[in-house]
Amino acid sequence: MSKSGNRLRESLAKIAEIASAAANGEEPGGEPVVDEAPDVGPRVVQGICTPKALPRRLLVRAAETARSINPVNRPASGAFAQMVSDFPVTEPLRIAVMTTKYWGPTPRKLTVSFMEKTPANLRARIVSHMNAWTKTGCITFVETSGTGNFRISRGSGGYYSYLGTDILHIPKNRQTMNLEAFTMSTPESEYRRVVRHETGHTLGCPHEHMRKALVARVDPQKAYDYFLRTQGWDQETVDDQVLTPLDERSLMSTPPDQTSIMCYQLPGEITVDGKPIIGGLDVNATDFAFIGKIYPKASHALTAATATAATATAAHDEEWGEDEDVEVAELA
Repeated sequence: MSKSGNRLRESLAKIAEIASAAANGEEPGGEPVVDEAPDVGPRVVQGICTPKALPRRLLVRAAETARSINPVNRPASGAFAQMVSDFPVTEPLRIAVMTTKYWGPTPRKLTVSFMEKTPANLRARIVSHMNAWTKTGCITFVETSGTGNFRISRGSGGYYSYLGTDILHIPKNRQTMNLEAFTMSTPESEYRRVVRHETGHTLGCPHEHMRKALVARVDPQKAYDYFLRTQGWDQETVDDQVLTPLDERSLMSTPPDQTSIMCYQLPGEITVDGKPIIGGLDVNATDFAFIGKIYPKASHALTAATATAATATAAHDEEWGEDEDVEVAELA
């Protein structure tokens, strides 16, 4: 395995360790983590979402799937098209990364199943929080006794979901979303913060804290020092995971919103002005308005110019063997 591949695996393992400690309100060293956010009082840093992406070998195939589901899932026109034109046409992986993972404006019912034996009341509670987005959006989630489009595990691995239509390429014996240790005893606030956040990823939404305006608030040297001390990351890893923003030209988006459910808290210790990036605890009004526009309940066609959804910033990790890859014929 390459040096960069080893670094990514070590980084993801470290993220899982940090997330586990944070879920208990602790730093890796054992001290509670409390940050002061403007106008909201003390906030305890909790478990975070670990980015997930398909294996690199599937990027082009996933882009083709996204386009077959919704024809507007392609590189955009205008300024974004100019950026695409700078890349040689012989490099399809670059184009695939720019392809959207958007399900399209047509109302859909997507099925949900559970990997482990899960009590009926717990299944219903999780699915109900996934459907919080249907307040304004036309995508609904329905539990099935068979194998769902979305497959949820409550096993180890922290919190994560694959992005949008990429879930169709996950082998059916594997989860597309992970909600480690969720039970009926898990606080309602965590259902709102975690389940709704991960469902946002299934709708194609990336992490909001990777938006350019929010990344600009982070002091690079402070970030290098902080993540080296707390996670053992070198500068290259911090650049990849924290300091490289999403390309705004590739996004169908609202203005950056640090209270979005898709935004996680970053400590004031690493920001330019010493104030934390607050992070969201529930779907907010801006989130609801945005989903209502891209997944309208009253369906209407969107133009390619307005239908450029986001791609996730995540490590490409070989999580299953090539012999398990889902064939196109299985995606119906």
